[in-house]
Amino acid sequence: MYAVIKTGGKQYKVAKDETLTIEKLEGAAGAKVEFDQVLAVGAGADVKVGKPVVAGAKVVAEVVKQTRGEKLIVFKKRRRKNSRRKNGHRQDLTVVKITDIVAA
Repeated sequence: MYAVIKTGGKQYKVAKDETLTIEKLEGAAGAKVEFDQVLAVGAGADVKVGKPVVAGAKVVAEVVKQTRGEKLIVFKKRRRKNSRRKNGHRQDLTVVKITDIVAA
């Protein structure tokens, strides 16, 4: 069984016992997290698709750790103006393990 969830402005296809890196969520390691914005849930040909979400469906996950992504360089240049800006960015991320998928 799999589900399509929406979190952090992105959509993820998840299955039970899968580890997933997503945008930062509040919670320490070991905390339980519920995703109630389930867009689709099912297995094989038996898939329920929500309009926009499946009523009563949820995905339960456990926070494995809080981490940060790799560094990205943000470089802006305006030609012929002698203007340059260089910044770095590291996104805060959360690693979660899917423990249960509940279809209504």
